[in-house]
Amino acid sequence: MVAFTSCKEDAASKIKSENVAVAAERDASAGNFPVLALDKKEHDFGTIMNGTPVETVFKYTNTGNSMLVVSNIKSTCGCTVPSNYTKEVAPGETGEFTVKFNGKGNGKVSKSLTITANTEKGTEVVKIGAMIQQDPNAPAKKAGSATINPLATNNGAEKKSSTQPGHEGHNHD
Repeated sequence: MVAFTSCKEDAASKIKSENVAVAAERDASAGNFPVLALDKKEHDFGTIMNGTPVETVFKYTNTGNSMLVVSNIKSTCGCTVPSNYTKEVAPGETGEFTVKFNGKGNGKVSKSLTITANTEKGTEVVKIGAMIQQDPNAPAKKAGSATINPLATNNGAEKKSSTQPGHEGHNHD
């Protein structure tokens, strides 16, 4: 059997009514985060030539009831640079940021950017993509050249043989 004892005073009488009002207001707004609603989560630049810089703008609206604060936007690599982002967005207002991609690569390329903000989730991710083609007018890279005589047994290489006992006749480089 467990018994509890307390002071003779009524515990309920110790609660101050103004503290109850403050706590109620705090609890009511605890889930009142700003909401970052993006106009798009992905942008496809389509087919571009290798090395062609491109850029796009992502817009976001604060659909929550408190101030949206964007503290950082970063990309997965240095070839994709976010810039000029709106740091504070009031409820119902819209902010934006520009993404510049240097257009370098080969084939299908996809990059992610992470937006850090004071939302309930804390981060949002957007992506950009492109199909990068090599420039047909770019000078072709020269392949290495080698001369091989199909009749030679060593193709011009100096023959090396081991002189160590038990290794005679083995070619060692």
